[in-house]
Amino acid sequence: MSEFRLDIVSDRWVIVAPERAARPTDFPVEKRRARDGFCPFCEGNEDKTPPELFAFREPGTEPDMPGWRVRVVPNRFPAVRPDVPAASREEGLFRSIAGAGIHEVIIETPRHALSTNEMDAAGLAEALLACRLRMAAAAANDRRLAYAALFKNAGAAAGASLGHMHSQLIASPVVPHAVLTEIEGVRRYRAEEDMCVFCKTAEEEGRIGDRVVAESNLFLAVAPYASRFPFETWILPRRHAARFEEEDDETLGDLAQVMYTVLGRLDTVLGLPAYNTVLHTAPFAMRDPDDYHWHIEIIPRMTGVAGYEWGTGVHINPVPPESAAEALRGEKS
Repeated sequence: MSEFRLDIVSDRWVIVAPERAARPTDFPVEKRRARDGFCPFCEGNEDKTPPELFAFREPGTEPDMPGWRVRVVPNRFPAVRPDVPAASREEGLFRSIAGAGIHEVIIETPRHALSTNEMDAAGLAEALLACRLRMAAAAANDRRLAYAALFKNAGAAAGASLGHMHSQLIASPVVPHAVLTEIEGVRRYRAEEDMCVFCKTAEEEGRIGDRVVAESNLFLAVAPYASRFPFETWILPRRHAARFEEEDDETLGDLAQVMYTVLGRLDTVLGLPAYNTVLHTAPFAMRDPDDYHWHIEIIPRMTGVAGYEWGTGVHINPVPPESAAEALRGEKS
């Protein structure tokens, strides 16, 4: 039977409607596919990208040459640019801010890998370390910037123009509405219950277990109670922390192992689905670490957004998160 479920952080409703699907995997999945032809992200093609900003390299190798393990370059078609002067404009009701910021590509492996499982957890940890360092640099080096969004588009259906595994970082003067809404939810719950709602969620989900996908000493991966999409998965730090860019190497290594497990299970159960990963972290200027709890959201591209969702903001999810978690744990297909 269908039911409305409330996301306690965002105050957002979803409809979980299991009768719209016979089994959790009964969906046409937009799969990631290799594209024939030239790839500018592969090792040996360094001259086909903008000059690198940062890289983890083998000793003795030169910038913009082979020998790298993780490589960061400016996006060739940036959404925001560092050379744009900071400016804002208002005309009556209408307000704009200049498109200043940075838009970088983190190339996670020199091999033409289409899946995290074609890497290893150590390689993923090094890619996460590069992301952390670039986010910290953005916060320290440009006072115009308010927020850094880190995300991955895997597969054409998820917005990727190249199949080679990579993430993107966009740092801009604007804090996303989704993050502001979550900050409000964290503050509201703390005022009422005197604790972090994400910490409480991790505690409760770990105790109940029905929606747990994977776990470690430091992280819990769950299909959230009010999942908007089939097989949506969140990775929550068990310890309260507001900023991803302040995590240490050991924590990132543990995160890499959990992500490696979760993404591998999604690939196995759904057959290389297109997906997005999005990091939600605190704005640069936020001073009180109690006001937020960073986390990662993974969203396989299995269902679209149609009229009801656009008109109401309420998503219809045909796969109960309990069923999705059970399948991802290998207990059901």
